[in-house]
Amino acid sequence: MLAEPHREVRVEPATIEDLSELVQLVAELMSQQGDFDPDRSAHQRGLSLILEQPNRGRIFVLRNDDQIFGMVNLLFTISTALGGLVILMEDLVIHPNHRGQGYGAMLLDYVVDFAKKKNFKRITLLTDKMGAESQHFFKKEGFEYSHLVPMRKVIE
Repeated sequence: MLAEPHREVRVEPATIEDLSELVQLVAELMSQQGDFDPDRSAHQRGLSLILEQPNRGRIFVLRNDDQIFGMVNLLFTISTALGGLVILMEDLVIHPNHRGQGYGAMLLDYVVDFAKKKNFKRITLLTDKMGAESQHFFKKEGFEYSHLVPMRKVIE
């Protein structure tokens, strides 16, 4: 039953022309998280930095003929523990009208395949501590909790 809608849906790299739709999706995601407030100007700057310099990362989108309705961004860094390139995955979001149809798994499968082909050693993500639904999704997709505790300092 899921195969039918997926025929017209494709995962592909985002382009700078997609920026306004990406900003909308990130703003939607930030409105659901306790640590962040939507700031379209900041989202646009951050997304542009990734799109304009592919050595920093990639943004992949779920697209049909009409619209972008899902996205994920991948930031590239180096792990000294693993001795190679790793991915910090952020902003995996599916528009609410398209959730529960297997599109999140489709996008995540694409990311894992990309990581394997490019010889990345690990994918790390942060998910909202209060978001049991997203934690369940990532656990189902093979992600595990780390013994590391994320901490941050916002520099203003």
